[in-house]
Amino acid sequence: MAERTGAEAGAEAVTGERGNGDGSGAAVVSLGDGWENDGGAGRRPEDEAGRGVVVAFGQTMKTLRMREGLEREEFGRRLGYSASTIASFEQGRRIPTPRTIERADEVLGAGGLLCLWKEQVERAQYPVFFQGMAVLEKECLELLMYDTHVVNGLLQTEEYMRALLAMRRPPLDSETVEQRVTARLARQDIFDRKSAPLLSFVVNEAVLRHRYGGTDVLRGQLAFILLAGQKQNVEIQVMPTECEENAGVNGPFTVVTRKDGKKFVYTETHTTSSLETDPEQTAVAAARYGIIRSQALSPRESTRFIEGLLGAL
Repeated sequence: MAERTGAEAGAEAVTGERGNGDGSGAAVVSLGDGWENDGGAGRRPEDEAGRGVVVAFGQTMKTLRMREGLEREEFGRRLGYSASTIASFEQGRRIPTPRTIERADEVLGAGGLLCLWKEQVERAQYPVFFQGMAVLEKECLELLMYDTHVVNGLLQTEEYMRALLAMRRPPLDSETVEQRVTARLARQDIFDRKSAPLLSFVVNEAVLRHRYGGTDVLRGQLAFILLAGQKQNVEIQVMPTECEENAGVNGPFTVVTRKDGKKFVYTETHTTSSLETDPEQTAVAAARYGIIRSQALSPRESTRFIEGLLGAL
C-alpha cells in the first residue's frame, strides 16, 4: 500500500472513515498536543508531509521565476511583496495565500501549474491534526460553537488575533504570527461563500469583557461581532454571567454537521484536541448545545447586550 501523506491521514481520521476497527465507524480521534485554545489555526508547516508540500511548491515557483529571468525584487514588486518574503515562499518557510498563488501563476505564465498546488499548500498551513477540521469547515452544512475563553476564531478581528498570539508563552516569532493570522483570516470566508452554512455562536459574557490587547482592540472586536450577527446565516447569543443554569459547564465545543448529515464534535483542552464521531455522543452534544442556546440570551437580546458593552467602553 502506498504511504499516505500527513494531510491524507488527518483528513481520513477526521471524517471517521477508519472507525474503531469494530465496524462501527465511530471513533474519538485524538488531535495531539500543541493545539491552541485561542482557535489558532495556521502556522509554518511543522509536520513532514506539510513541509514537503510547501518546499516542493517553493522550488517549483523559483524554477518558473528563474525561467522568466525575474529577480526576486522584481517578482516581489509585481506580487506586492518584498524580496525577502519571496525568498521565504521559495524556501518553504512561509505559505502564500491562494490569491498569491493565482497571481504568481499569472505573472510567471505558468498556465495553471502553480494553481494546481493551491489546495495542498492551503492545507499545509494547518497542523496535521487540524487539517481534517479545516476541511469540515469548508464543507459543512452547520456549525454550532460554544466558547468560554476567547472569541471564536471565526469571529476574531485581526487586531484581536494579534493580541492573543502576542500573549503566547513562550513567545512566537514574527513569521509564525503572520502565518497564523493569514490562515485564520482566510477561514472567515465561510461567512460569504456561496451556499453559506448555518453558523450559531454562543459566547460567555466574560469573553466579551476581557480587554485583550486593550480597549481599542475590544471595541473593534465587539463591533465586528455585531456586524457578523447581521448576516442571515449567523446567530450570535450571549451566556450572561448572572445565568443560574448553564449546560455548558464542561467547557467549549463545536458541533459540525456535514452536508451528508454526519455530525462531528470538536473539543479542546489545554494540551490536546479531539473529534468525536460516535453517533450517540454527537447527538448528545447537539442536544446539549440546544439547551445552552435556550439558557442564553436570545439573538436580539444578545445584540442589545453587546451594544451596551460597546457603548460603555
